[in-house]
Amino acid sequence: MATINWVGTGLSSIPGLRRLITAGHDVVVWNRTVEKAKAELDDLNADIRTFDLDTLKSTLTAGDLAISMLPGEWHVPIAEACFEKDAHFVSSSYISPEMAALNDHAKAKGLCCVNEVGLDPGIDHLMAHWLVADYRASDAYDANNDLSFISYCGGIPKIQNDFRYKFSWSPLGVLKALTSPSKSIRDFKDYDVARPWDAVSSYEAPLEKTESFEVYPNRNSIPFMQDYNFDPTWNVKTFVRGTLRLNGWAEAWKDIFTEIETLEGAAGDARLKEMSDGFWKAHAYDEGEPDRVVMCVALKAEQGDEAVYHKTYAMDAWGDEKSTAMADLVSITVSMAVESVLAGEIEAGVTPAPGSMELVAKWLDTVDGIVQHLNIVDHTT
Repeated sequence: MATINWVGTGLSSIPGLRRLITAGHDVVVWNRTVEKAKAELDDLNADIRTFDLDTLKSTLTAGDLAISMLPGEWHVPIAEACFEKDAHFVSSSYISPEMAALNDHAKAKGLCCVNEVGLDPGIDHLMAHWLVADYRASDAYDANNDLSFISYCGGIPKIQNDFRYKFSWSPLGVLKALTSPSKSIRDFKDYDVARPWDAVSSYEAPLEKTESFEVYPNRNSIPFMQDYNFDPTWNVKTFVRGTLRLNGWAEAWKDIFTEIETLEGAAGDARLKEMSDGFWKAHAYDEGEPDRVVMCVALKAEQGDEAVYHKTYAMDAWGDEKSTAMADLVSITVSMAVESVLAGEIEAGVTPAPGSMELVAKWLDTVDGIVQHLNIVDHTT
């Protein structure tokens, strides 16, 4: 039996890790602080060890698998250690250029290096694959249609507050994301945004009860058209992957935006870290406080002014005293990727969440079992 090496037991790791252990897989848990991991898994008699990269590498054997749930700078070193020992690798993070550069090596060795299999990125990819495949198979399909694609996701407090947000992990990642430009498509043209707060708009989410949120584009959306099997000849009117926030978020954070805009260099990085520490103390979730995750992925095809296909995959989830919605959706999706790799269901090389409709259906069925609301809304009927 292959050994699964789960590295990191932070706030978004535990539900998926517990799922693998209770399913009977051979799992070794690696964490910098053994006591912290034991506190989360004390009822499972888990094999928990102190993480050190060299020690991890020395235990890997051919066919094993390692998951990195550590900060991003650890993903490539752990993947390289896996490939040296003919083991597979999984992470929930975006594929960095450094990770993508390992593709040929992984393929040559017949090893899987699966990334982007958490919540966002991850579940959003599955929904996008489903929608594109459904549209291609529909009577509405026409290569001359004008297409609009949106994908919005956000972790938000279920109990609203004046800050319009709460942090389920270090705020530093959120703050750094606000310094990153984005690229998407609007009105058939590239839409470049230097500062996310300059592109905040309103979105009506078709949940069980329609709700309004603030949304803004995130990162570079353009490469995902190819990932989602968009034909290069299609007329793409809108294509955006973005972040969803509670209404009033932009107003509540306006002073933060103003300060972030002034930060530069090492001093700016130090100030971001200081701000992060302060926000963690002031705006972290209380013990047992429910979080909420909303995700909406939609595809619309138009002929002139008429929408001939328009569906939204809508998800609404919230946590409870046992775990957060964020932790469930990130880590359980990771655990599904692990099982798919070990079952030989994912191709070798550096890949994102799978587009195979068999796996898409199976994974989304599992997601449906852990959220309060998952629905496909057909706006054309």
